[in-house]
Amino acid sequence: MQVSLLALGGGTGENLTAQSRTALLQADCIVGAARLLEQLPAGCTTHRAAATKPRQILEALQQGGASHGAVVYSGDTGFYSGCRSLIPLLEENRISYTVCAGVSSVQLLAAALRRPWQDWVLVSAHGVHCDAVAAVSQGKPAFFLTGGSLGVPQLCSQLCAAGLGDLPVTVGENLSYPDEKLTAGTAAEMAGKSFGPLCVLLAEAAPQPPRRTPGWPDDWFVRGKVPMTKRFVRAAVLAALGPHPGEVLWDVGAGTGSISVELAAAAPGAAVYAVECEAPAQELLQQNRAKFHTWNLHCISGRAPEALANLPAPDAVFVGGSKGALEAILTAALDKNPQARLCVSCIALETLERTLAFCRDRGLNPQVAQLAVSGAQPMGRLHLMMAQNPVFLVTVHCDD
Repeated sequence: MQVSLLALGGGTGENLTAQSRTALLQADCIVGAARLLEQLPAGCTTHRAAATKPRQILEALQQGGASHGAVVYSGDTGFYSGCRSLIPLLEENRISYTVCAGVSSVQLLAAALRRPWQDWVLVSAHGVHCDAVAAVSQGKPAFFLTGGSLGVPQLCSQLCAAGLGDLPVTVGENLSYPDEKLTAGTAAEMAGKSFGPLCVLLAEAAPQPPRRTPGWPDDWFVRGKVPMTKRFVRAAVLAALGPHPGEVLWDVGAGTGSISVELAAAAPGAAVYAVECEAPAQELLQQNRAKFHTWNLHCISGRAPEALANLPAPDAVFVGGSKGALEAILTAALDKNPQARLCVSCIALETLERTLAFCRDRGLNPQVAQLAVSGAQPMGRLHLMMAQNPVFLVTVHCDD
């Protein structure tokens, strides 16, 4: 049996490629979603089977006894298509197959808007978890396939909750159908509307934080009277944690949010959770988040470790303040992810000893560094070096 995996493009069939049309007309068994089987061009076989899951599709092809089978998909076979899940089964059963490309929904929307799409961030929210804020925080417009529980209103509600209610968005509804409709507005406006099941969403890029190496100048931040991790210590913390896009990062005892903000800026696709229990610090944290446009920074009000219970498992954790609950905080992090990277800032020797004792009890291999920074201060016509408080950084990479 020879199987053709075919992309039908948009729903009307007008953008069906000649290659796919020829394969459809040659097929003596066609399998796919019921909606797609009803939209096949004239002249196709009536031997059709409705199936969408890979093993169901394979069974339908095998039971059909066809010599030339065809499996149809909407859009393009290479763009978040079920095609990729069927291919391993075909290869496992040594069934010969070909793949035909099609016109995807991202192409249809770009054409309708008369815009190029090669610089868009492409995201699927079709039946999977999707972080809309992380997507728009990458400095490019973000295109979303919608579906399941994450439709246009839900994705736009995520943006609104992050403070991006004014972000311009465009909804493409029923693309390529006679009732195709484009709706432009803000995320806040679209969050309050309802749309049909065949929708895609384009959100413009969110305002971006500064692009520079870690260790931003201290006077960039709104500080108030809340203690703040200083510039050179901050740079060392980011180097120790090594944040990556797509990761979950915790900053426990966030204070003014200087660490949180730089983590969010260094990894725009990451989700950063800043946990702080003091009201004055919480206010400064929100102000710095807004000032630097770090929309992927989530401010969590509460005392750790209780405030950590509902957070997603972290890939990396910085503890800048523990309120006496250091061991419980580190335990909560490692319970959620035993491989999490840890960095603890210790000013007092007692905190250092507690951190090292925790590592010994857990069988962890900590690395300890002391940072002692002095800066020149004017004294009349002279400049004298004035020392900042020395800081110990205890870092644990659990995958070492």
